[in-house]
Amino acid sequence: MLGGGMSSRLFQEVRERRGLAYAVSSFAPAYLDNGAFGVYAGCAPDNVAGVIEIVDAEFRRMVDDGITSDELRRAKGQIEGALTLSLEDSDARMTRLGRSELGTGEFTDLATALERVDQVTTDDVLELARDLLTRPTITSVVGAVQQDELAEAIGIGG
Repeated sequence: MLGGGMSSRLFQEVRERRGLAYAVSSFAPAYLDNGAFGVYAGCAPDNVAGVIEIVDAEFRRMVDDGITSDELRRAKGQIEGALTLSLEDSDARMTRLGRSELGTGEFTDLATALERVDQVTTDDVLELARDLLTRPTITSVVGAVQQDELAEAIGIGG
């Protein structure tokens, strides 16, 4: 819902409605003992502060308002479709096997993975969003960005 698909909140708000970035997506690498959740946006330097503010606002909106069952259905459909299509490419298949082995030590077959996706509820997503907002954040920016604008966007002194 905050990630990679064209129907995600971030894609719709950052790219489609406001035209602030040419690319916006999220990622969540998982390992045996930890993980991360990140958001990537490719944008012009003048748009960095605005993109950061929107990302933060969308996270807070998810926590405050929750998600709709339609959003959850679309997100599940995208994940399930991507999982299924990834099995048609031998390179993607081997990458999935390698990540499973190195990341969690557990290989999950397609049927089990699809079943797990299907079991996710709107309450599960809300609980995760609330948890993520309590965690420390790191903001990294690559490019020629005005430091005072960036400091203001991430809430630190200039």
